[in-house]
Amino acid sequence: MIALAFLKWWYGVGWLDAAQRLKTALARVGLAFSVPALLRTLFSPWRRIVSYPGASLADHARAMLDNLVSRCIGFVVRLFVLLAAGVSVLCMVLLGALGLMLWPLLPVLPLVGLVGGIIG
Repeated sequence: MIALAFLKWWYGVGWLDAAQRLKTALARVGLAFSVPALLRTLFSPWRRIVSYPGASLADHARAMLDNLVSRCIGFVVRLFVLLAAGVSVLCMVLLGALGLMLWPLLPVLPLVGLVGGIIG
């Protein structure tokens, strides 16, 4: 009776629960990398380092160049973090899909191992 209840759960609610856990894990990765904040501030200066122009034209040009460099550095760093988030999400999706595809076979694997151990 317990074995039938387990199999009913495994191939029903348990499978759906595994898919829900994968969905939650993907959302956590997005939050861990702060993807929405990175996208919103993609072109912001790095660490809010901003130069303010002085009175002369040379000071204005130097401040503009400093701010441009700061924005470029911020863009590159945020882009690499977004790429790392994308790779992490892709790996989780692939491993999660593999896990969900192997889910129906997992209860049978101990029996296969036992039979293989006895025969081999």
